[in-house]
Amino acid sequence: MRAERDVREPAIEPVRDSLDRHHHRPQESVSPLPAPLKIAERPARNRMQRLLDIADTLLRETETLARDKAFTEESNRLRSLNLAEGIDFYSEVERFETGLIRLALDQTGGHQARAAQLLRIKPTTLNSKIKLYGIEY
Repeated sequence: MRAERDVREPAIEPVRDSLDRHHHRPQESVSPLPAPLKIAERPARNRMQRLLDIADTLLRETETLARDKAFTEESNRLRSLNLAEGIDFYSEVERFETGLIRLALDQTGGHQARAAQLLRIKPTTLNSKIKLYGIEY
């Protein structure tokens, strides 16, 4: 019996070695990922231009979302108006004019003469409406 064990035991070892090799990943075959470029290695101009482009894109997207939100809110408000009960025409006109004036002033950075040109009204008319409605910008 003893002789049989000696003969069998050496035959088991190569099988274990073979199994171990198949169940473990060899570490040498894993190729390392290329190291990402560091910001300092890139030209400064390209980095600054990319930041400016990203900022400009974000600003335009924000403005679009704000206009979309304002449009949706106004649309929902108009749908909820009940003409059978009546509406205050003059307050609605005031609200509409105030919104247009604020939009024009925002577009021109607060420059009243240019805002009046956008609205196709005289600057004195715009100024009087700003005072009348108490528009602050």
